[in-house]
Amino acid sequence: MNVIIIMCAGILVGKFLFPAKWKRVNEFLQTVCTLLLIFSMGVLLGSRENFLREITTLGFQSVLFFLIPSVFSVIVVYPLTRIFLDKKREKKKEAD
Repeated sequence: MNVIIIMCAGILVGKFLFPAKWKRVNEFLQTVCTLLLIFSMGVLLGSRENFLREITTLGFQSVLFFLIPSVFSVIVVYPLTRIFLDKKREKKKEAD
């Protein structure tokens, strides 16, 4: 929750208080901070004892978290698209 509050505060500061002339400096600072974050996450993960065993489990879970919502989205959206787009095309043909 704290991360979301800090991110929202950063957005508001960037939008209303941060001078436009410092945009390049801000972009560079964001890139450096992002690289530092990625590096520190890698160090944290690499220092775990069972990381290599855990990565296979994490990979499998990641695939499931991607695959299940994607499949169900297609299952729901495809029929709805067929129904509503066909009705829209019929109305357009009737108008012509």
